[in-house]
Amino acid sequence: MTTISLSDWTQSPEIVVGEDECRRLGDVARTHAGAADGHAEYLLYELDRARRVPDAQVPSDVVRLGSVVRYRDETGLERTAELVLPEDANEAEGRLSVTSSQGSALFGLRAGQTITRPRPGQGSHRLKVLGVTPPGSDEPGPSAA
Repeated sequence: MTTISLSDWTQSPEIVVGEDECRRLGDVARTHAGAADGHAEYLLYELDRARRVPDAQVPSDVVRLGSVVRYRDETGLERTAELVLPEDANEAEGRLSVTSSQGSALFGLRAGQTITRPRPGQGSHRLKVLGVTPPGSDEPGPSAA
């Protein structure tokens, strides 16, 4: 079992999700629930705690399906990936599944936010969102200061 500190959980940032996207991703996560890695269950947890707003009111710097997110992990490695459904994922091509460890952690975060989440059998990892390009946009969205 992975242990993280209480402060990591109590400092989890608020996340935002569109109402329709929340329903859609809830269905996706329930379809993938029960996998040994537990990432779909973590996505369900994140969806449950998220602040839901009409889809048109999701801020442009929120990581959602189709967003391109630039982020840094606890080792300092920076990556850029598009957040996609599991069937469209291909990490080698920069498409990260929303039900993956990093995808489920990044979903709903805004530029500048950091989250710590457990990795079964591997401790925990910390991810910081550096910038978000909204779905369907060629223009980079807001970046973290």
